[in-house]
Amino acid sequence: MIALGSDHGGYNLKETIKAYLEENNIPCKDFGTNSTESVDYPEFGAKVAEAVVSKECEKGIICCGTGIGISISANKVPGIRCAVVSDTFSAQMSREHNNANILALGERVIGKGLALEIVKVWLSTEFAGDRHQRRIDKITDIEKKYNR
Repeated sequence: MIALGSDHGGYNLKETIKAYLEENNIPCKDFGTNSTESVDYPEFGAKVAEAVVSKECEKGIICCGTGIGISISANKVPGIRCAVVSDTFSAQMSREHNNANILALGERVIGKGLALEIVKVWLSTEFAGDRHQRRIDKITDIEKKYNR
């Protein structure tokens, strides 16, 4: 299951992604927001991150105006590796090398067509493991050092 979330600045893109997932029979759960009325992105980044860390959802996709603010919020949750992506190569590498478990997109940065291509690549790319796992383990060690 894919966790979805956005603030008002990413609402329309989230809805586009949700429709794509539903059309392709990819289970998803929408953690809001539910309109373009102004809200605070940290709330929705945290909800998606918590759903991923608890394993309620396998991965997450979050959207705001740039993808930056909501990704910073999600990355505060230990165990989250959220990548802000604006191209398909970065989407692939965020999964293959970094095992990103949340994808962040900016509605005001990329168009819907590119966003859906990024989502397709991100969801279809597997983590390569091997030497990359060693690096993920080091990221986890940094988290543990500061989250005692």
